[in-house]
Amino acid sequence: MKKSIFGTMLLASLSSGVFAAGNGPNPFSDCGIGAALFKDTAWAAVTSNVIWDVGTTAVISATASPETCNGTSYQTAVFINETYESLEQNIIQGEGEYINTLATIMSCDADAASKMTAEVRQNIASAELAIDSSRLEKAEDLYLNVMSTEAAKSCSIQS
Repeated sequence: MKKSIFGTMLLASLSSGVFAAGNGPNPFSDCGIGAALFKDTAWAAVTSNVIWDVGTTAVISATASPETCNGTSYQTAVFINETYESLEQNIIQGEGEYINTLATIMSCDADAASKMTAEVRQNIASAELAIDSSRLEKAEDLYLNVMSTEAAKSCSIQS
């Protein structure tokens, strides 16, 4: 067990040089579950990714969609997925702490957050509801809805 963890950690440290050289994010510290849980602690992100699935998810994320690694878009997606039900309620009500947190993550000012909420509410009201969709599919739809609003485009979500 110690040898496999050490080997994976060695692989992570060797590959970090390749990714740090400008070829994209370091998959072990910037991507995957580890990066989501330990945004500011690289060693903890690496350890988490290695323990979770030997870093497979992190490497796939870095390779297939590096723009999702440890950026605001990624943090937005994680937040929406983790708080879907409460965030949906806030959007229906037009206000709430989950909307405020989402706006903070996306670096939206109060005006942009209000416009984004109104636009998402309008989109939800006019959309056909897929009752048989899974929770993850609903969270993904909400993420895509939020990110496609004109108000969200004015926020600093690209970093």
